[in-house]
Amino acid sequence: MPSTGNGGGGISRRVIVVGLILVALIAPAAFYGEILFGTTYMFGAGVPGMAPLVILFLAAALNPLWKRTRTGGLSRRELLALYGIIVVGAPLVTHGILVWALSTNISHQYLARAMPEWETAFLQHLPPWFSPTSSEAVEAYFQGRSPVPWAEWRAPALGWGSYMLALFTATLCLILLLRRQWISHERLAFPLAQVPLEMVQGETASGRGRLPATWVFWIGFLISFGLTTISRLSGLFPAIPDIPLTGVILMQWQRVGPLAGLGAWELWLAPWMIAVAYLIPKELSFSCWFFWVVRVGLTVAAIAAGATPNRPEEWWDSTFPAPTYQGGGAVLAVAVWAIWVGRHHLARAARLAFGIRSEGDEAGEPVAYRWIVLGFLLSFGYLLYFYWASGTRVAVGAAISGLIIVHYVVWARLRAETGLGFVPFPLTVNGMIVVPFGSAIFRPREIVALFSTRWSYFPGFGESFEVCTGNSLESFKIADAAGISSRRLLRAMMVGFVIALVMGIYVVLAGMYHYGFLDTRAASSGWLSSQLRSSGGRILEAITTPSKRDLYGTIAMGAGAVVTLVLGVLRLRFWWWPFHPIGYLAANCWGMHWFAQPFFLGWVLKSLVIRYGGLPLYRRTFPLAIGLIVGDFVSQGGWVLVISILRGAGVDV
Repeated sequence: MPSTGNGGGGISRRVIVVGLILVALIAPAAFYGEILFGTTYMFGAGVPGMAPLVILFLAAALNPLWKRTRTGGLSRRELLALYGIIVVGAPLVTHGILVWALSTNISHQYLARAMPEWETAFLQHLPPWFSPTSSEAVEAYFQGRSPVPWAEWRAPALGWGSYMLALFTATLCLILLLRRQWISHERLAFPLAQVPLEMVQGETASGRGRLPATWVFWIGFLISFGLTTISRLSGLFPAIPDIPLTGVILMQWQRVGPLAGLGAWELWLAPWMIAVAYLIPKELSFSCWFFWVVRVGLTVAAIAAGATPNRPEEWWDSTFPAPTYQGGGAVLAVAVWAIWVGRHHLARAARLAFGIRSEGDEAGEPVAYRWIVLGFLLSFGYLLYFYWASGTRVAVGAAISGLIIVHYVVWARLRAETGLGFVPFPLTVNGMIVVPFGSAIFRPREIVALFSTRWSYFPGFGESFEVCTGNSLESFKIADAAGISSRRLLRAMMVGFVIALVMGIYVVLAGMYHYGFLDTRAASSGWLSSQLRSSGGRILEAITTPSKRDLYGTIAMGAGAVVTLVLGVLRLRFWWWPFHPIGYLAANCWGMHWFAQPFFLGWVLKSLVIRYGGLPLYRRTFPLAIGLIVGDFVSQGGWVLVISILRGAGVDV
């Protein structure tokens, strides 16, 4: 086989070139598959990302066919490096990131025609470089059949593109500081990183990569692939019987009385979710479902004491038990807890960054710590400048930027430990700012800036911008486990991110002005359209009816923080302590009413396997869980292609 310039542990020149080309191609594919045709909400994002995982599966499946060619096929390291490059930039062109970011402020201009009160209340406070303002450019964005007015989009595209690059860079710098602590010292589970690591096999690290040969993997793959395929076929052809594992109502919601606190009992036994729970430590899966049961019990108790009946997952206000506010405090406490646990590593990194110790102590790091610190300061400084230029005070800009970055880092930690990147955080950044202080202390331009960047921290579910940070952390875990050069991987990831960002902005704008936002599936289905409609209303309410601080909400946030820190301290002091603070946070996120059942079942299965078969049996069944995850996403990826072709041909499916 000819030389490929692979002097960097799997990061060969051909892998970098192929990876960057695929990143560029994913942008238009995501626009057509997710935005225009609405075939999925997990094309590039999701948990894990559908497109990157399917590409890796196909590359590993076809790789043996290249063994007789000049290329000789890709090694296992090269295939995993390819995945690491793609997975960071692939999520950008989705309804929850670039499409929402570029559509938010221009939608204010468009909807203000029917809501004239917006003009006097807040449109005058909208910076002119947030979006085009001419009626022609605004109208054409939603109606289509028009060329892109690039002259009017130059400043908004540059402004929002640079904001996203600075936000990603600042968070990536913190991930680089914590990378060794979380991967090598604490040895977090990284269940989603195990999927590509187990899916791509090779006789040696540098040997040709291939799919697993073990029959246990393929049993799991066929089970999950078959169930997903049957479910899709049943939706198209009702004569085909479905095998319902999710969405079946077992008990209707009781609207009155304490039993209303139980909510509706809905069957939710997706095999891939059970598999994720099977991959993580038992105390984590146990804590997730246990604290959800506690949350339901507190809701029942509150209703019995006289509170208005409501479902446990929809208890949004700050009255007891105020689960979303508890979760907001838990987010901040997890950040403090993670810093405390990693304090020795962070102190060492600080000594290296400021030249107190030799540079030789940084061997194996993707980049020197002094450059990491400098990169964070420069990118965070740009974020402050962005908010200052939009009319906010420096302190307010620092609070918004800091909370978003904390949100991203804690989300990456949650995903690295539990795989629960598919739950949104309970209290958003605007909630964390408004609850303890109220909205009355903020200027109108600060309210506009806070809600105009809401797309960057809501709703979670692996569909918002934080997924890029989580994916970068998992890429470093994959590199560490497979012996891939993290330094070269970092460079390729950054280049791929920039290419995806530039290509994504072009594709979204060209697509919207050609088809029109209102003619896309993103406008007629899903949550994006409703978020765009409500965004202006949120700004209007915060400006015209400013609120005072929410005392009860602040107390609930403090209580959630205290509980999280106590659980963390007990876990550090007693090895047998069964309750994990991450599980408490996860239980107070929206979505655990779905995921509690899979996590309970995954915990039961893993407990039984280890109890009666020990670790050897668990290791033998580990590929089964990987197969369940891969089979589901490969099937979904195939259906995205099929439905996109049918809808592109005018078939309504």
